[in-house]
Amino acid sequence: MGKTELLITIISFNIFFLMFVAAVFIYIRNYRQRKKEYLNEIEMKNELHQRELLATQLEIQQATMQQIGRELHDNIGQKLTLVSLYVQQMLYENKVSEASERIDQVSQIINQSLQDLRSLSKTLTDDNINQKEIVTLIQEEVDNTNSFKKCNISFEHNIDQLDLSFVHKNVLLRITQEFIQNSLKHAHCKNIFISLNTYENILWELKIHDDGIGFDSLDFRSNGIGLTNMKNRAKIIGADFHLESQKDQGTQLNINLKKQS
Repeated sequence: MGKTELLITIISFNIFFLMFVAAVFIYIRNYRQRKKEYLNEIEMKNELHQRELLATQLEIQQATMQQIGRELHDNIGQKLTLVSLYVQQMLYENKVSEASERIDQVSQIINQSLQDLRSLSKTLTDDNINQKEIVTLIQEEVDNTNSFKKCNISFEHNIDQLDLSFVHKNVLLRITQEFIQNSLKHAHCKNIFISLNTYENILWELKIHDDGIGFDSLDFRSNGIGLTNMKNRAKIIGADFHLESQKDQGTQLNINLKKQS
């Protein structure tokens, strides 16, 4: 074999070798790309499944609460009302002052229990959420908490009217309640600041922060199920959830939902 033929053979071999290496490289790259796409698809399906599961759990929870609320109103509430009527009749007929005074005290307790029962029933049956704007619901929660004078809560918003479904209003209200309860119970804060605003590209943005003792926000497990519940509720409606906290610097929560194009 001459030098020319040997050179051609070596060049041909190198060319085929490079083509083989290139083919292997392309195959590996395509394989990795397909694997990545497959894993992303699996992750999206799992996330969708989790969101549907959370939504189902919420529906079951709300249905259970509605049933409890109706039972409280229709059964226990009616019985307490009947007892109240009997006590009032006894008070009217009784002539002994000491007995009348005690019966009057029992009547007052029963009437207060009826008021509390009606309030609880109204909350559980969701009519309150369906019939009111979200800013009204949050303001009522703020006013009720401020009445205990444990912490000063302020609420600001730029929303006159925001057409939200029951699920969205329920998620926003429950997250607000959860944050307030966690702050009062664990943060030992003096102030809580709440804002709910809408912008050009954002349907709504809920911001809450307190001036409490804070915690390690990277470790949700050390802070009970409250924070996990808030994060899971945000997932139900596809909202972005962000929480930051540092010791002695309070806690900040930001949840927003972008407008769909």
